[in-house]
Amino acid sequence: MPHDAPALTVAPESAALLSTAQYPPDHSPAMVYLSSLAPTGRRAIAGRLRHVARLLGHEDYLSVPWHLLRYQHVAAIRSRLQELHLAPATVNMTLSALRGVARAAFNLELMGADDYQRVRNVGPVRCERLPAGRCVSQGELGALLSACTCVGGPGGVRDAAMVALMYAAGGLRRSEIVALDRADYDRRSGSLTVRGKGAKERIVYAENGAAAALDDWLQVRGDQPGPLFLPVNRGGTVQWRRLSDRAVYAMLRKRSEQAGVQELTPHDLRRSFVSDLLDAGADISTVSKLAGHASVQTSARYDRRGEEAKRRATGLLHVPYRRGG
Repeated sequence: MPHDAPALTVAPESAALLSTAQYPPDHSPAMVYLSSLAPTGRRAIAGRLRHVARLLGHEDYLSVPWHLLRYQHVAAIRSRLQELHLAPATVNMTLSALRGVARAAFNLELMGADDYQRVRNVGPVRCERLPAGRCVSQGELGALLSACTCVGGPGGVRDAAMVALMYAAGGLRRSEIVALDRADYDRRSGSLTVRGKGAKERIVYAENGAAAALDDWLQVRGDQPGPLFLPVNRGGTVQWRRLSDRAVYAMLRKRSEQAGVQELTPHDLRRSFVSDLLDAGADISTVSKLAGHASVQTSARYDRRGEEAKRRATGLLHVPYRRGG
């Protein structure tokens, strides 16, 4: 969000929210709320609070007197975000962040129960949009893996294993990939213990090519305890520390360029995992559990099989029509 974002216009009686907060260190509703979140989601929520702060004319969310937040403020913020043509999911994430800050202010006894309930009453934005992202074809997946293995060296072997797991083993998120430890992988069963959003754990499996790629990486890495995936410097030396989320994103971008594949993100591999499993006939409940989704509705939104899948599904129905004559 640009630093010079336009300030939000509020009614004169609501102008108190434009004043500067002076909280004791442990009584900032924003900080208390952010500290309750998992590290994987904290950065995104902090970004949404920072956006709101700038709309209100503040430098950052720490200077906003959140305990003065009222229904009319949240309603005005919701309207302003829609005027900025932000995606409904982004608007709703912002509203969720504001509800979380209000809850923290209530628990800190800085906001009354009636005001807190009214803030919660501001409803989400409801809008159907075409899904973001895309599905990765088998040809593109093969080109990606070839780009990794053709380079050779520890870095290529590691990258092939990460690409394989992000696609085939539960559609792992990049935060989940870097959080894996060697102890999380059982070679005999092929199972991986994954720590996902909200500290939820799930079991996924590395099978066939994914298992082979991971085993090749372990031949390079060794079986010592510690992070499963490690940085590899330009000289091909494995460094004993954990990868960052950004390193995974940069790796996939680099390998996509080398493979001549249209730019894709780690989440596109996750979308492809869901779509291809559904296309292969797996039931959506199982796919949802493997992907670590809270509901099958979330998994359905990841489906990128497109018009061809809908055409094939329609063709399964028999219409007993005969031409006359």
